[in-house]
Parts: sequence; structure tokens; C-alpha cells
Amino acid sequence: MPVLPGAEPYRHEGGEVGVLLCHGFTGSPQSLRPWAEYLAERGLTVSLPLLPGHGTRWQDMQVTGWQDWYAEVDRALRELLDRCDQVFVFGLSMGGALALRLAAKHGRAVSGVVVVNPGINVHGWAAHALPVVRHLVPATKGLASDIAKEGSDEVGYDRVPLHAAYSLRNFFRLVDSELPQVTQPLLLLHSVRDHVVPPADSARVLSRVSSRDVREVLLEQSYHVATLDHDAELIFDESHAFIGRLAPRVGKKGSTSGG
Repeated sequence: MPVLPGAEPYRHEGGEVGVLLCHGFTGSPQSLRPWAEYLAERGLTVSLPLLPGHGTRWQDMQVTGWQDWYAEVDRALRELLDRCDQVFVFGLSMGGALALRLAAKHGRAVSGVVVVNPGINVHGWAAHALPVVRHLVPATKGLASDIAKEGSDEVGYDRVPLHAAYSLRNFFRLVDSELPQVTQPLLLLHSVRDHVVPPADSARVLSRVSSRDVREVLLEQSYHVATLDHDAELIFDESHAFIGRLAPRVGKKGSTSGG
């Protein structure tokens, strides 16, 4: 299937410091593209992969699971580690959970973690009903485009494939158990009003990681897809400052053209 316009993966060859960005469940690289380009313009090497089953049609996602999504970001991280002296992992929503697992598994190879509205639990009836309902109903209402900013839209699915949602539930449980293994500096930004992931998920992450260098930033003017919302520039600036503090060479080397 052809990739939806705007959902293509993004790669930029820059300097010695790299950033891996992980998009969310049923979303696409489009939700993080402005963030990726902001970092690329400041000389960083950037990788923003398209997760398997995403960016085409929801039926394609129905036959994928968390192992597929994690394998893709793990592969992209290893490529950056081969290329760069320091690497940071960023993520939005489920992408935040992917980033946190990468940090837990790769240890000191990951220099820091930035997550925006990280998902770490499936809430409500779905958590209990998914094991059965997924065999009866293929999909339910979509999650995309929870954005306060008028005229800003997310390229994602308008349906949630329930086999994939069940896999997501299992993945969240796994990541939750691994959060104490996260020791890297952590920047967590979350929206005050989020109709997809409740603030409890961010609180859970903050309470369970072993990181000592932790900064929490509240996003007052954005909904779930804050990277496309009113607080996008705040996210971009805070994340770049976070990298600059931990990787002093940032900004000292010019970027090269790439895409």
C-alpha cells in the first residue's frame, strides 16, 4: 500500500549528536516532522522512522504488534549509535513508551530521553474487554488529531485496529515493569488537557523511573498531539536545550544537506 502523504519517514545527516524520534499508535512521522526538522536545522543527525503497519491503512496495522514497532525503532537506534558519538531518544504517546524501553534496554548508549504525553497504560473498559472484543470487532473509533490548534491536523488512522490495541496493552505492561531500568536524564512534557492519555500516565512514568536528572514541563495550551499544537515551539526549544546541556558539542558543528 502507498504511504499516506506526509507520513513518510524522515532522515537527516548532521553532526556527531543524533536524535531518534518515535511516533505514536495509529499515527505517523508527520506528527513529529516539524520537531525533527527543527533539530536537523540545528545541526543534529535525525532519524524519524515509520512504524510497521502505520501510515497506510488501518487494516495493515491489524497484522502487526508491539514487537514489530519496537524492532523498527531499535534498528533505527542502532544505526544512529554506529553513526554518532551521542544519541538521544524522543517519543510522543506510544512513541514515548518505545523511547523509554530503548533507554531501559540500551543503558548508557542512550544519553537522554524526551517524552511528550507518554502512554503507559490502556485505561477504562478496553483494558479488560480487548482480549475478547478483538475477536468480535475488527476496529473502533480512531484517536488521531486531538489538537487544540485550529487548522492543525494529524495524519493518522480514523480507526483503531483492536488486535493491535491488544498488543499495545501488553506492551504498556511490559514497559511499566521496565521503567525502573531507565536511569538516563529525562525530560517529560505533558498536556494539562489530553483527551487520549490521562496525566496519570506521566505521573506513573515519573514515579517509576530511576533517573535522578528529571524535568517535568506542563503544556498549558495543547491537547494530546502537542508537537503539532500551540506548545510545539516550547517542546522544540526545551528539548534542544536539554540536548545542549548534556551534549556540549551541539551547535558547534554545521549540518549537511539531507532528507
